[in-house]
Amino acid sequence: MLDQEARERIIVAIDCGREEALRLAHGLSGHARWLKVGMTLFYAEGPSIVREFSDLGFKVFLDLKLHDIPHQVRGAARSASLTGADLLTVHGLGSGAMLAAAREGAQAAAEVRGERTKLLAITVLTSMNAAALEEIGVVLPVADEAARLAGLAKANGIDGVVCSPEEAAAMRELLGPDALVVTPGVRPAGADLGDQSRVATPAEAVARGASHLVIGRPITGAEDPVAAFEAIVSELVAA
Repeated sequence: MLDQEARERIIVAIDCGREEALRLAHGLSGHARWLKVGMTLFYAEGPSIVREFSDLGFKVFLDLKLHDIPHQVRGAARSASLTGADLLTVHGLGSGAMLAAAREGAQAAAEVRGERTKLLAITVLTSMNAAALEEIGVVLPVADEAARLAGLAKANGIDGVVCSPEEAAAMRELLGPDALVVTPGVRPAGADLGDQSRVATPAEAVARGASHLVIGRPITGAEDPVAAFEAIVSELVAA
């Protein structure tokens, strides 16, 4: 893998307050291509933080996991897209009608901004395992539930999925070569697993079919975030 391709695959998760987020962004500028804005940062700072990251030259993955009635999700997807986000997440569990509404909202925003935000369906959160699914009434094995939701997303105009590295190969086969397969739960060898249950190293995740890797604490929590990022780039290039 070439150096620039490796950089395009890594999405750095910035899950912190504004001051720390901007410090990390300025430090990673010129190294990372993507930043993820999740609920913690977006609920504190709103759309302006997406625009600030975009102005610094980053692509932005807005991870809001929209999940509501179709009317609300249609409007939320339009509003979120108008922030300038490049990727946006919706929950696959919200039904086919909700997923289709998200696509409609993103398409409506594209008529204003000139390009459409790509949509990702959340399948099964990487913090969950079979026992956690059973608690909420899902009796299918994790892999089967992820595949079921991925098929629903594909049928309703969603561009790809978020899944664990364990499901990445199946998602690639199911969704085809052009789909986005974004995998959190990626940890460099020897890193603390934190609250993740289904994980892989960066090289393993890409080998299984991931198009993008979401990596947060191993980079943002490192003593030298840039060095940690570059080490992951080197691992991908070597692999």
